[in-house]
Order: sequence, then structure tokens, then C-alpha cells
Amino acid sequence: MTANFALFFAFYVLTPLLPLYLSEHFGATKDVIGLVLSGYTIAALLCRPFSGFLVDSFPRKTVLMVCFGAFAIFFAGYLAASTLLLFTIVRTLHGGPFGALTVSNSTVAIDVLPSSRRTEGIGYYGLSNNLAMAIAPTVGIFIYKFTDSFILLFWIALAVACFGWLVDATVKLPSKEIVRDRSKISLDRFFLVRGWLLGLNMVAFGFSFGVLSNYLAIYGKEVKGITGGTGTYFLLCSIGLMLSRLQGGRALRRGLLTHNAGEGMVISLIGYTIFILLPTLVSLSADSGGSKFFTLHSSLFISIGYYGSAILIGLGNGHMWPAFQNMTISVARNNQRGTANSTILISWDIGMGLGILVGGIISEWLGYGAAFWTVVLVNAAGVACFFLATKAFFLQRNLDPSVR
Repeated sequence: MTANFALFFAFYVLTPLLPLYLSEHFGATKDVIGLVLSGYTIAALLCRPFSGFLVDSFPRKTVLMVCFGAFAIFFAGYLAASTLLLFTIVRTLHGGPFGALTVSNSTVAIDVLPSSRRTEGIGYYGLSNNLAMAIAPTVGIFIYKFTDSFILLFWIALAVACFGWLVDATVKLPSKEIVRDRSKISLDRFFLVRGWLLGLNMVAFGFSFGVLSNYLAIYGKEVKGITGGTGTYFLLCSIGLMLSRLQGGRALRRGLLTHNAGEGMVISLIGYTIFILLPTLVSLSADSGGSKFFTLHSSLFISIGYYGSAILIGLGNGHMWPAFQNMTISVARNNQRGTANSTILISWDIGMGLGILVGGIISEWLGYGAAFWTVVLVNAAGVACFFLATKAFFLQRNLDPSVR
């Protein structure tokens, strides 16, 4: 959990500020920013299917340490990249070890958990990267606000990644004989075909968070004039994540995966809707000469929508992510844990990559408001898909009788 927190902290401490860095340092436009940042996710996506195969076929500790070492070293490349082209190359290549590392680290975590507490343990393990997603941007934005230095942030990311590598070096795995799968190479060796609909569902939620995490800071600065609120936003998101363990921990321990997933998705959808709906209503009221009370207190309503959505999105993701990870593992055989983990992460990567790319293009042509309305529509489609098809799909293929 500690190493997982470190790797995601190193990644997310830079995420909301990279669009500003590319814009201010290299003069990149919105659509170019989307292309540059999506390269990381595309590289991670391409590596993850092979990562699951490697983790299932070779000593997991060795695979883990090599991947973590490569992930840490690439942060030094950001310090050396003096042109937009060099930065794009480094950023894109960095996605490869990140994709392999997240698969190997989560698979090793499952190996060290006792089977009787695996469902609960995966929930807490997933919480570590959820917290990093929420806390790291807050720290990064706070540091940048007071130092105005991207170089310092790159050094911090490098140091935290090296710390995570040292932590993982102390992990002791139970000795297990590697059983080589001699069967014919097939798609199921790299992607868990039995869990394809779970993965498709996760694409929608990855899309939503991809747009939010990458464009929140620049949206707040350019559209809302909020320069110091992004850090607070992610801090509130982390509070929502922690509350999710208090509210949903009991259901997760009882194996009520579909309950947790459904509840989390609905809460997140409400959060994304409030985020963009209240500012839109305020704007429409002002343009049409509507309610004086609504117009006079427009800043209050915008703040409620902006910060209130953070708690709801954090709360929803805290329910949803561990439930989906457990569901994917539950439809896989024991010798497919690496593949199951890579499948759910591949799906998240596809969503994140599409969110970054499509969000940048829509923002360039139609503005950030349109990009965040797209988030709401995609998220709503994911919720509908779960209740109409994915829930029954999982229950039919579930191999673990202790969860449902």
C-alpha cells in the first residue's frame, strides 16, 4: 500500500499542472496539450496486456523491481527535456513502465493478502492510490503556488518514486513455483476476455476522471478565475475517499461488490453533474435577467457546485474502484490474477487517454464547459450500462461464492 501510494503520488503530483507547464513553458495550445499528455496513457495501455502475461509467467518480485526502477528514472527525463518534442518523447515513453508497474504491484499485493481477507484488503489497497490521486495534486498545486517552480515538482516526483522502489524492495513474497502456461497463445493470456464488459464499463469512469484531473486547474484559472481552489478541490476529494471506507467498508467485507459499485457510480454521477450544472444555471440566470437572489449569490452557488462535487466524486470513486477490481479478479482463475489486474487498468487507461485527448479537442473548439458536460454524458452512459447489463454479466461469470 505504501509503495502503491508513492507511485501514484509521484504521478499525480504533476498531473493537474502539466497542462499549465506545457502552455507557459512551451506555448502549447489546448489540443496539442491533449495530444502530448495522452501519449503517456497510450504507452501504458500498450504495455499493460504484456505486463499481465509477464507477471503471471515470471518471478513477480523481479518484474516489480525492474518496472519500479524504470518508472522512477524517467522522472529525471522531465528535468532534461528542453523542447516540446523531447518532453513529448519522455512523457510518452514514461507510460510504459507505469503501465507494467501498476499491474505487478497490485498482483504482488494480492499474493501477500490472506485469502480470507482478500476482498477487504484489495479495498484498502485500492484506497492507497485513490488517496494519492486526491492528495498529490493538492500538494503539487500548493508547492507550485508558493515556489512557482516546475523543476522542484519534478525533483519531488523523482524522490517519491525512488522511495516507493525502496519500500517494495522490502516486500517478502511467499515462495511459489512459476507454472508455465504451455497452452497456445491467445487473447485471454493478455486480456481477461471473461471480464470484457466490466472493462468496458470502467472506460466510461476513466474518461470522466481523465478530463477532471487534467483540466481542472486550467479550467479553474481561465474560466472561473479560481487560482488557489484546485488544491482544496483535491483535498476535499481525498476526504470523500476516506469517508467511502467508513460508509462502504462493511458492505465490502460482506462481499457486496455490486452494491458498492452501483452506489459509488451514482454518487460520482451526481458529483460530476453538480460540478458543471450549477455554474451553467448561474450563467443562464444572469444572461436572462432571472432571479435576483440567484444572481446576487452566484459566487456562492458556483462554490457549492465546485467544492461539493469534490466530496461526492471522491466518495463515489472510493466505492466504485475496489468493487470493480474485486469483481474482475472474481471472474478470473487463480493463475490469471495478473491478467485480471491488467484488464481493469487497461480499461481505466483507455478511458483516461480518451478523456485527455477528447477533452483537449472539445475544449479547443467548444470550451471547457462543453468538455465537462461530455464527462456527465459519458459517466451517465456508464451507470446505465452497469445496471442494465454489467451487473448480470458479473453474477453469471463470478467464480468466487463469497462475493456477489
